[in-house]
Amino acid sequence: MVSFATSRFGPLEVGEDRIIRFPVGLLGFPALNRYVLIDYKDTPLKWLQSVEDPDVAFIVTDPKTIAGDGEITLGEDVVRFLQIESEEELAVLLMLRVEGDKVIANLNGPLAINSNRMLGVQAVIDRA
Repeated sequence: MVSFATSRFGPLEVGEDRIIRFPVGLLGFPALNRYVLIDYKDTPLKWLQSVEDPDVAFIVTDPKTIAGDGEITLGEDVVRFLQIESEEELAVLLMLRVEGDKVIANLNGPLAINSNRMLGVQAVIDRA
């Protein structure tokens, strides 16, 4: 078990198998490499909480909750990096932020996670 402090949820203890490793960190947080997903009540939202910094947590959700059938297309480099062997291994999440009364999804920087290896990366999608 791994114990760590969080500013939102108090002290947490999770199994090592629940920790998602992001070897290159997330955009703006390159030194933070270990996160856990925490359900947010009975909603499709989750918190991606850093294990290494109690103040760093992001609201995330499955893209289908935002875009319906809209798909996020990831590059082959992401698939290779995550060592994805089948679609069932891949989980994609969008980071959300709240600005006033608006909720904004980051469609250009989805999180891709190999759920078997608990290995993740934040993809950068160029929509130009």
